Amino acid sequence: MKFLGNKATVMPLAVVTAMLAFGVPQADAQGLFERLFGGGIRHAPRGDFPPPPSRQQPRYKPNADAPAVSRSGGGGAQISSPSYYTYKSDPLVRVDFSALASTSESSESAMPQDAAFQPSSATDAAFREAIAGLGDYELYAEKDIAKALIDYYSANPNFIWVTETSANSRAQDAVRVLGEAASYGLTPGDYTLEVPAAGASTSDTDARLKELVRFEMALSARVLRYVHDAQSGRVDPNRITGYYDFPAKPLDMEGVLKTLTRTQQARTYLESRHPQNVEYQALRVELESLQASAEDEIVIDPKLLLKPGEISPELPKLLTKIARNLDDEMGGTYGEILARLATSEVYDPELVPVIKAVQKKAGMKGDGVIGPRTVAALVGTSKVDKIQKVKVALEELRWLPSDLGSPRVFINQPAFTASYIENGEEKLKTRAVIGKTTNQTSFFYDQVEQVDFHPYWGVPQSILVNEMLPRLRRDPGYLDRAGYEVVNARGKRIPSSSVNWGAYGAKIPYGVRQLPSEANALGELKILFPNKHAIYMHDTPQKSFFQRDMRALSHGCVRLQDPRGMAAAVLGTSVDYIAEKLKHGHSTEKVARTIPVYVAYFTAWPDMSGKVEYFHDVYDRDTRLQQALDSTEAVRSPAS
Repeated sequence: MKFLGNKATVMPLAVVTAMLAFGVPQADAQGLFERLFGGGIRHAPRGDFPPPPSRQQPRYKPNADAPAVSRSGGGGAQISSPSYYTYKSDPLVRVDFSALASTSESSESAMPQDAAFQPSSATDAAFREAIAGLGDYELYAEKDIAKALIDYYSANPNFIWVTETSANSRAQDAVRVLGEAASYGLTPGDYTLEVPAAGASTSDTDARLKELVRFEMALSARVLRYVHDAQSGRVDPNRITGYYDFPAKPLDMEGVLKTLTRTQQARTYLESRHPQNVEYQALRVELESLQASAEDEIVIDPKLLLKPGEISPELPKLLTKIARNLDDEMGGTYGEILARLATSEVYDPELVPVIKAVQKKAGMKGDGVIGPRTVAALVGTSKVDKIQKVKVALEELRWLPSDLGSPRVFINQPAFTASYIENGEEKLKTRAVIGKTTNQTSFFYDQVEQVDFHPYWGVPQSILVNEMLPRLRRDPGYLDRAGYEVVNARGKRIPSSSVNWGAYGAKIPYGVRQLPSEANALGELKILFPNKHAIYMHDTPQKSFFQRDMRALSHGCVRLQDPRGMAAAVLGTSVDYIAEKLKHGHSTEKVARTIPVYVAYFTAWPDMSGKVEYFHDVYDRDTRLQQALDSTEAVRSPAS
């Protein structure tokens, strides 16, 4: 962060671009089946990379606001996908200052101070006297913040933000930072408060002390909220959906207040609580730029779906946007058609070649169908939608480690891409296929551990139950003929035809794996980062999927167009080495370095030059996150 006097300034795009370019310092039978055939046990992370989520089930299991998604299959029990929840923010609590007052009275002379906290006797006495002014004060805060206030001030009975009879410079700096929360995509009203007027009359000492001590407590509460939100985000993502899986970021709130007591650099400290990566800074630059820009006067429905012969009032607006951006070659070919049909609401067949040509120029498949991705690619996203996407992205980045690590693998689901990044350089970027809307890919981070060559595919229980079991009930020997192996709970291979599949529902005491072959669902290799979601990167025999623009087509794992390139990158070797390994059948190689992998979901994300790109919200998760933020806002709005 760059500073100019007391005012924070957003990094210029050129600075962010340079940082991105050169890098900155950046962290049952089924169980037996996994141990036998791969997956392994995830070791503790090495180095400074923050530990990924545990494999235990999420601690938060609220009732879903909609039925869990069930995958298709025959009759009987089904294994459902994770659910989305109705987000309910925890209510604020009234801070119980009576506990602080009683502690002060009972231990005024006996309680030892914090070793590093050495107030003067005069200010200490003034603070103890001022506590009486909190008797009827109604200050509401989050439960952990309320507790931290009482615990801290009981052990350290003195002002942080007040010197003599006025708010001090530390307080002034903190209040300014809180007032600039909008530049981080936060809501200033969640943190701001009135500062007691300087030079106020001190004729009524008791009234002034009451005003100052209440300001002291309110500012500490707002600062703690700000630090929490900057570090971890305003919502708990795991309470939005079972598709989110993030470890908690511990925050020593008393330690925050102690640090602020000892420093005059309140601004520097508070701003350092935000993620310290160039992606976060690039998004802030984009937010500032968007807020200062004018809105495009032509706004087109982002959910427009139009086929030849159909009618829509949105079509003339789309044609106007296309006409404005025609180059000489396109203008010479299609200018006359666009001019003649510019006001048509009917998608005339004459316009189909125009749409196809513009689609192909934008890197899309030229199918002539005008859908959300075509609108987004040709028209762009409206200013309002861009601002919303950037604010959502800033919130989501707070769920990840502040230092994203180098090297790292970054998968952005809405972009349908996977990248290998090292020393600030995107050394590999490949198209990816992610989960269907009914088999969504989760949002989490982990650590790459190994590459399997000519892998076996351990069929997930969900696919076995929902998709294979109905056929096995009719044809028990199907797996034997289709190149699969079946093992029982003791790890012994048995014929599929010997199992009475009709006796089982959602719990099948057998493991099934597909043997390595050209038809294997994982293709020629897979890249593992063992996690409870059973998600990994892999090759696929369905190469045609990568030619599609919308690539949410898998059962949840991430398929790569260039799996050999990604395998070579994470192993620190060459594609030729990978090709040689593949000549020798099934094998496994461990990744010797610490490489975090982010299976991420950002509808706004900066490229390596710092330019923010926008993507369709394929799973409608931005909407869910906004509902959670609205819930938090509703709880905070009546706060004192």
